[in-house]
Amino acid sequence: MASPTVDIVVPVWNNPFETRACLVSILTHSPSVRLIVVDSGSNRETEQMLEEFSEPLGDQGLFIKTNRNSGLVATINMGLARSDSDFTVVVRPNVTVQAGWLETLLEAAELSGAGMVSPLFSGAGAPALPEPAPGCSLLESGIVSFTTVLMRTEMRIVAGSFDESLDGDEWCLKDYVRRVASWGYGTCLCTGLRLPCSVLHSLGSLLRRDERIQASRSEYLSRWGAPRHYGLYLSPPCVDMGTLDAMHAILLNGARQGHSFTLLLPRRLHGLLLQMGWDGLHTGITLSRISLLFPQRNLLKNVALLRVTSPELVLVRPSGAVAFPGGELSISLDELLEKFKKSTNEKRYQPEDSLC
Repeated sequence: MASPTVDIVVPVWNNPFETRACLVSILTHSPSVRLIVVDSGSNRETEQMLEEFSEPLGDQGLFIKTNRNSGLVATINMGLARSDSDFTVVVRPNVTVQAGWLETLLEAAELSGAGMVSPLFSGAGAPALPEPAPGCSLLESGIVSFTTVLMRTEMRIVAGSFDESLDGDEWCLKDYVRRVASWGYGTCLCTGLRLPCSVLHSLGSLLRRDERIQASRSEYLSRWGAPRHYGLYLSPPCVDMGTLDAMHAILLNGARQGHSFTLLLPRRLHGLLLQMGWDGLHTGITLSRISLLFPQRNLLKNVALLRVTSPELVLVRPSGAVAFPGGELSISLDELLEKFKKSTNEKRYQPEDSLC
């Protein structure tokens, strides 16, 4: 079986020393790739470095230059539009790749069938990504990062390009994750790979960037609705293997729509779900064990802690239970499962400027 072809898109704006180090590491540790460098209105020092670097590459390199900074998302779209390989990897120039990095990402994509895969990162410029459970090397996630992300070309053809009206990372990617999910493509974190990442200088004021982020958030919510956080209390008498089988697919569907689920579990059920690998299903699904000592008190303490970060937490009581312990307002597990069973067919949103 032939190895898949790979293009690597590097969006550049100034930072010549970091950019050169990034490009050298890519060619050193992945010599068979084609390099697509998109210079988005960099200063003359960076432009000259890129010209000198690209000249000897021949057909292995493509250098694209714009006269002004078009923004990160537009710059990435420009590079992706020129990629015709089986996979394309976006690598920002503050990343230094290492031996085996590309093979690890490709293997993760093949094992999971995911359409997008990001590694984890270290260093001062590392983006905040969910940390995996111990021993978990591949984890489905609704959060990936432009810092480094591998993408299937077949997915990009059907899902289109990134929405340039959204911000350059969080909400743009959350929107794209929802769009590719509607076409059946998952997104994963390759937790067995951690790339060093330095800080990049950004264009524009903090106030302007914050305004853009808030506007992007509002646009995302208008398209997809607000994500919810559910706290599910499960007790063994009310939960059997049939219920767990039904929950598995339905909670995954909900997590892929951006919702979060914290399962509040007695010790034995917590141990069973760990054995079944539920702590590695999705970054939107977490397991929380209830103490054997004063279990109801501990349960309500955990609920209070969850509400610190999720004030609108929706509590879910076991099927057949009349009320949540402590009399807390709640919905039943049956209601929750029915809600996400109905939403299995995800709506598809396509921006007007999609390239598909």
